[in-house]
Amino acid sequence: MGQPESREYRESEQSELPPGQRLQRGWPVTHYGPVPKFKPDRWEFRVFGATADGEKHCWNHEDFSALPFSSVIADLHCVTKFSMLGAEWGGILARTILELAPPAPQVTHVMVWAEYGFSSNLRLTDFASDRTLFATHQGGELLTAEHGFPLRLVVPHLYAWKGPKWVRGIEYMTADRRGFWEERGYHNIGDPWKEQRYSYQEEPGDGPEL
Repeated sequence: MGQPESREYRESEQSELPPGQRLQRGWPVTHYGPVPKFKPDRWEFRVFGATADGEKHCWNHEDFSALPFSSVIADLHCVTKFSMLGAEWGGILARTILELAPPAPQVTHVMVWAEYGFSSNLRLTDFASDRTLFATHQGGELLTAEHGFPLRLVVPHLYAWKGPKWVRGIEYMTADRRGFWEERGYHNIGDPWKEQRYSYQEEPGDGPEL
């Protein structure tokens, strides 16, 4: 998916494992449901919701592939308690999408949408981190279908479920609401360094207002 136009290498911000995690050699395949079949002629990345101009923004596979390519060296922490350290991820920075399709001033959260209607909510500040990346490559190679090809989100400072595989778009939101796993008992924020695994651990202000 595209050739590198520019590359940004960043050392992992953390050299230790978060609490409760174990070091993983290799990269296990974990996901819910079947692996979707990629159809490039029908693939589209959408930005919608509370955009600054009120319009929906779309890229087909070819156009999305042509966006500036960057690399981030970052860890991946799975809520199932394995951590993969120092992986090289390549793709399009989330901040690039924010620049091309800005959110309205009142936006506070983003819902990341993936195949089969899967979703994950993020605070806008987490999404806007300069290390959040729409990954197309890992270790210099295209992602495999099992690991999210053609596109997965990587949010290094949060648990990996916050970065869905097979991403198809993002929705700008002016209020928070829970995504797929968050509705099923996972923590609304998902910070591995605070071991925010489950919703019963949430403190006031961590989740959407009822």
